[in-house]
Amino acid sequence: MKKVYLVFFLLAFGKKLSAQDNTGASAGQVKIGKSLFGNEVKRNFSRKGDFYFHWGYNHSWYGKSDIKFTGPGYDFTLKSVTAQDRQSPLSWDYLNPTLISIPQYNIRVGYFFADNYSVSIGWDHMKYVVDIPQTVAITGTIGAQISEPSVSTGAYAGTYNGQMINLTPDVLTYEHTDGFNYANIEFERHDDIWVAPSRKTSLTMETGLGGGMLVPRSDVRLFNQGRNNHWNVSGYGFSAKAGLKFYITKGFYVQNTTKIGATNLKNVHTTGNDKLEKASQKINFVENLWVIGFQF
Repeated sequence: MKKVYLVFFLLAFGKKLSAQDNTGASAGQVKIGKSLFGNEVKRNFSRKGDFYFHWGYNHSWYGKSDIKFTGPGYDFTLKSVTAQDRQSPLSWDYLNPTLISIPQYNIRVGYFFADNYSVSIGWDHMKYVVDIPQTVAITGTIGAQISEPSVSTGAYAGTYNGQMINLTPDVLTYEHTDGFNYANIEFERHDDIWVAPSRKTSLTMETGLGGGMLVPRSDVRLFNQGRNNHWNVSGYGFSAKAGLKFYITKGFYVQNTTKIGATNLKNVHTTGNDKLEKASQKINFVENLWVIGFQF
């Protein structure tokens, strides 16, 4: 009889231990977002609730753009204008804390509201410079005297309907070099591609959609009339991005991302007479950026 009691005791005690082990395992489980990739090693921690911050530099390319100019004595559009990025020369300025904002830079702060989803705000400081000289089509009218105070347009005065015009520095200087600033909010998804056995090093794909405001500082001269204007909210834009983020440690990472965007600038400051004179244009861009960041 004692042997029977002993058997029942051992069975009951064993079931209790098993239940405790299962409960402990459940408590130790971490909810990880499902990745698009079938990586064998999974993270043993969640990023939900983490913040991140990164800083880096970019290079951009721009599509052709129609630029419309309006003001006293003129209303004309330059068709399919080409423009380029203007890279700051590689120098110690990129590492000098007092000059770190001179080159094209990117800054972003984000928050993981789920393990593999985040929301962020950022500032993309790009540069846009119209190629001078170049020959483009023009429509609209240019008076003999334009702007306030008035300046002479000489042989360029007239009505145009698709004729070609040669843009020289005496006709136009047009650049967003301080800069073509895109202040934006982005929603991002993160998919682990590879996780090291230590689970501290990993490679992640980041994709996202965003939108925001364009806040350029535009340096414009129209028939030598103009100035380097103040910053202003001149329009809006939308963008999509995809990139790779390599976590060197659990918190420190380097990232390369390519972003494509479409913008609509409705109120670009030109000659300094902001109430009467302005330019408008749509700019499509491709931006590639390298950043270093920290997640905490």
